[in-house]
Amino acid sequence: MLISHAHFDHDAGAARIKELTGAKYLVMDADVPVVESGGKEDFFYGKTPDLLYPPAKVDRVMHDGDTMKLGDTLLTAHLTPGHTKGCTTWTFKVQDGGKNYDVVIVGSPNVNEEYKLVDNAAYPQIASDYEKGFRVLRSLRCDVFLGAHGSYYGMAAKYARIKDGAANPFIDPVGYKDYVNEREQSFRAELAKQQAGVR
Repeated sequence: MLISHAHFDHDAGAARIKELTGAKYLVMDADVPVVESGGKEDFFYGKTPDLLYPPAKVDRVMHDGDTMKLGDTLLTAHLTPGHTKGCTTWTFKVQDGGKNYDVVIVGSPNVNEEYKLVDNAAYPQIASDYEKGFRVLRSLRCDVFLGAHGSYYGMAAKYARIKDGAANPFIDPVGYKDYVNEREQSFRAELAKQQAGVR
């Protein structure tokens, strides 16, 4: 069992899934304390009781660049921090119609509402972590653009466009680049605003 990042809408059911299936849980190192505390160690949401959840034991601690296999598919974990300290973007390769494609599942480059990017005592390096995350996202080869939320890559609209014999709308390297650029511009605008003392 893999996650993109340790926020309740991505990992709150992990303990129950482990109980029901016996799945092994793999989590990026910097998100392990959040997962194993049921959200209490989250730098932002940890003091919000409604957003806490049953803690889950991590079976394998992942590190930037680690790989794991699901069947014949080899996935690579890329640390893209900021949204959470251990936010993870996953990559792997697929074949379709005799062609090879690079797949990217974006963790999250979003700056959530009320995130402090300046003078954040709970996460002092948050701004530089976001910058690192964007450098990683820009470095990845991407043919098939996916993400932790379908809205990142226009899942519903792309699915509606799938037709026999037509070009696969999920093969979208330009959409990936545009998304990363737009999210980085949004981050930099928010950072500049906070540095100027405007909240």
